[in-house]
Amino acid sequence: MITRSGRLRLSLALLTALALTGTALATAAPTPAPPTALAVEDDGADCPVTLPGSTPANPRLPDPFTRIDGSRVTTLADWRCRRAEIRELAERHVYGDKPAKPASVTGAVSRTSISVTATHQGRTASFSASVDAPSGAGPFPAVIVVGGFGADTAAIKAAGAAVISYDPLAVGREGTPRSNKQGAFYSLHGASSPTGLLAAWAWGASRIIDVIEQSGSATIRADGIGVTGCSRYGKSAFAVGAFDQRIALTMPIESGSAGAPAFRSIAGESGAQPLSSAYGEQPWLGDAFSAYTGNPNALPVDTHQVIGMIAPRGLLLLENPHVDWLAARSGSVAALAGAEVYKALGAADNISYWSDVQDGTHCASRSEWRGPIQENIREHLLKSGNAQQVFRISAKKAGNLAQWRDWQTPVLSGGGGEPTSTTTGVTTTTTGVTTTTTPPPGAGCTASASVNQWNGGFVATITVTANRAITGWTVGATLPQGATITNSWNTTRTGTSGPVTFTDAGFNGPLAAGRSTEFGYQATGTAPTAPLTCTAR
Repeated sequence: MITRSGRLRLSLALLTALALTGTALATAAPTPAPPTALAVEDDGADCPVTLPGSTPANPRLPDPFTRIDGSRVTTLADWRCRRAEIRELAERHVYGDKPAKPASVTGAVSRTSISVTATHQGRTASFSASVDAPSGAGPFPAVIVVGGFGADTAAIKAAGAAVISYDPLAVGREGTPRSNKQGAFYSLHGASSPTGLLAAWAWGASRIIDVIEQSGSATIRADGIGVTGCSRYGKSAFAVGAFDQRIALTMPIESGSAGAPAFRSIAGESGAQPLSSAYGEQPWLGDAFSAYTGNPNALPVDTHQVIGMIAPRGLLLLENPHVDWLAARSGSVAALAGAEVYKALGAADNISYWSDVQDGTHCASRSEWRGPIQENIREHLLKSGNAQQVFRISAKKAGNLAQWRDWQTPVLSGGGGEPTSTTTGVTTTTTGVTTTTTPPPGAGCTASASVNQWNGGFVATITVTANRAITGWTVGATLPQGATITNSWNTTRTGTSGPVTFTDAGFNGPLAAGRSTEFGYQATGTAPTAPLTCTAR
């Protein structure tokens, strides 16, 4: 058995953060106010976690809501220590250990730079980042742009945030053998450390935040930090957001293998960078990941759970479906599965995904993304907006979540969570589209739709609720002229236009009386407004 290693803790800060978190979760409404980033790097540092020596292989995505001991998460309060389990699994098998804050972190913040000096067990290492602040008086929220290569920096500044250009290669260099890693992180923790570059780069970003917190800076606000990066720096941005809960908004771009795309799905996605290649190209992943490059089904964790580590904080996943190497189909699989954690936590609006883009140039500044980037900055960093969840999945690289999961999303008690339907009819409104369904007598089930509409397409999420115990269900919908379904998940579909039927995918068919399940589909055109039908078996 492998026992969770101890981490340095600031008990007062931790208790304060937990109290704030408990308040936010306990009072969350079905469409909650955006959660504030926590005041601590890891709010589950006090959770006891004992990792198993081995786990059985699983060809499907592991259930994020089932603990290591086999019990399931049932309350919002349970998630804190379940997240700690996922973190330990991710460190042990994927990234390598990301150590806590060293004994000493010092530095300075100005309108042009941030300096960092860290000391650990008598060893000292330093690095710096540049700052580009908007005009006017601060302090400003800021987005850490890993490698200076991520979301459009002009769009970031125009939204009112500063840009922190962080060179991760000063913290962990590429082009080095795993036995002789170099950079500030490895100067402190040893050149032969099994920790990969992504965790080392995440550690460096956390130390930048430490300095911002300590400085009382008149330039940068510590409670309004985001992160972005593209390509290998998108992999880094994903890890930074997952491993530091002080990050309020995470925006990985085209992160590819070793980033957000699901490991299990990558193995079967034509043209995607193989896991062995992602592991061997650079020491991005931890040394332990070598055991899984040819057998991802043996992994006890996958990237949808790493997305769950970011929940309920802001997450905007941006992908490119035109370059097969980037594994966008597997990215959509991870995003759809990770969104289930957001739903369970009552924060569904805080995750968005966008791969429906015209320009296939890798890491281009795309006009389609400017609006979502700025809306998310305003909501999660400036606290002055209300960005709606958007899932725009390219038909070229659309994953099917039903293929990858055999678990259901719980409705967690203790506040928040997704609302469940009632047998007297449901009305759900999203972005101005409303569908109301009143079940006919004896129908056995109710179906209601929540729709996210944009110019030229929409995503519909359908909630099926059992009026009595049922073994399966079928939902009927009639799409308006010109609407065509391009993708669906958690269902078996018949038809793509006009009258369409959706049947349960097997695992989500049996429902006890009063219980609900969800499926969804993406389509071009305008969303239907005609009532849904639901029949049960």
